[in-house]
Amino acid sequence: MKAILLFAHGARNPEWAGPILAIRDAMRARRVAARVECAFLEFIEPLLAEAIDRLVAEGCNEIVVVPIFMASTGHTQRELPLLLDAARVRHAQLQLRVAAPIGEAASVIDAIAQYALEA
Repeated sequence: MKAILLFAHGARNPEWAGPILAIRDAMRARRVAARVECAFLEFIEPLLAEAIDRLVAEGCNEIVVVPIFMASTGHTQRELPLLLDAARVRHAQLQLRVAAPIGEAASVIDAIAQYALEA
């Protein structure tokens, strides 16, 4: 079973997660074949390690982590690889892949540009 894990920073205010959960819900509404979940670096649960462990326990053998970050920075260049390496040690059979941060995707850049033009 495949899962897509939307990975975001998190914040002390739980309402901050609203847009991330909305992305998850929009993906689920499209009835994709993969399971779609969210995980956070800090402050909001589930944290990335917990989410990965839960998905594996529920039968997922392939997870694509999609960083909901605007650019590849410290969190995605240093912290995320360490977290994923630890997950690979815990789950040797797991296929774990990371997409580019969403802010680096041409389709996202185009959507933001269109939104800004219409604002």
